[in-house]
Amino acid sequence: MKKYMPRIADEVLTRRLEARGAVLIQGPKWCGKSTTAEQLAQSTIYMQDPSTREQNMMLAKADASRFLSGKTPKLIDEWQIIPFIWDAIRFEVDKRGEFGQFILTGSVTPPSSEEITHSGTGRISCMTMHTMSLFESGDSSGELSLQQLFEGTNEIQGTSNKNLEDLAFLTCRGGWPMAIGQKRNVALQQAIDYVESLVQSDYSKVDGISRDPRRMILILKSYARNLGTQANYSTIKSDIAANEENSINENTIASYISVLIKLFVTEDLCAWNPNIRSKTAIRTSNTRHFTDPSIAAAVLGLGPNDLMNDLKTFGFFFESLCVRDLRIYAQRLNGEVYHYRDKTGLESDAVVHLRDGRYGLVEVKLFSQDHIDEAAANLLKLQNKIDTSRMKKASFLMVLTGTPYAYKREDGVIVAPLTTLAP
Repeated sequence: MKKYMPRIADEVLTRRLEARGAVLIQGPKWCGKSTTAEQLAQSTIYMQDPSTREQNMMLAKADASRFLSGKTPKLIDEWQIIPFIWDAIRFEVDKRGEFGQFILTGSVTPPSSEEITHSGTGRISCMTMHTMSLFESGDSSGELSLQQLFEGTNEIQGTSNKNLEDLAFLTCRGGWPMAIGQKRNVALQQAIDYVESLVQSDYSKVDGISRDPRRMILILKSYARNLGTQANYSTIKSDIAANEENSINENTIASYISVLIKLFVTEDLCAWNPNIRSKTAIRTSNTRHFTDPSIAAAVLGLGPNDLMNDLKTFGFFFESLCVRDLRIYAQRLNGEVYHYRDKTGLESDAVVHLRDGRYGLVEVKLFSQDHIDEAAANLLKLQNKIDTSRMKKASFLMVLTGTPYAYKREDGVIVAPLTTLAP
């Protein structure tokens, strides 16, 4: 049996259980939700186990209180198979009046079902789990802590032992737990299998509506081609028409993308809306991302060598890799990640914003020194546009790279290899 690799989600789940009666862990299939939940659970029901599924369903319907009994926290894995249990858990949490009673896991957004009458607000805390970050998989030295950057550390140092070829592999491998530590071809196969599973069956389980797998593939490919951009449905429609034999209308595209969101396949970056000194119009479109960049690579049939032969595409994929890791690290700090872009073209690829109002501005550049210089200048320009009489000054400005060394420039901007970053 593979040894459990500690996850940042372990700490997040512990905090949530200390403050709520139940915690729902959501996230993409195969990201490790069940395994992480098992580390804290004292009793477990596996709803996907064919040997006990029918008995468990019958007991849950006949006597929910008995079904929910047992040592706590009690894990109900893939709870959405019996969505009616949501209300029973909510009631049981109220009745017991204690925190840390239940853990629910699922790979689909909670259904809007007639079998669920209450939202669970105040009783059931929802947390989203991702695939593994480079720090969790042992591919980042962790010398540069995001938390320390928010605390104002002046000790900016770190050395990456990963070159561009390594980063191309890590991007295509992704953070799937089953891929970590495997032979190269086995590791790369995990994302390919994920996409095949998604197209063959997963997408039809969300709402029971029959959809064409060929259309799903076309939309996935277009999403991957527009990775890291603010492409709208019209752009995706035009992209499909230009690159494929078939065309799809915008309503159909919206319907299929809704399924991808519910399955945690795609995870766009929302726009950040700071207080700006000028009247510059801020773009509010989301930036397109998959929950893991390896999905985009698998969808397009790209491997590490393909990325090395097309550095422009590699740049977009690397940005998505950085966004994935920043999201995971920010979650530990009670933060969220956004993007900024205004009508002048000034942007920040990622804005890490904490609950207490602190934030850091991040640009992503793969390796070019000219591009790093340009990114640093843009970050300084954006910082100067923010009205610090109405909100805090940025805790840090950082350019995330695929270069070897972490350091602070004379202008105060931090340059850091992604493979030196930690929460």
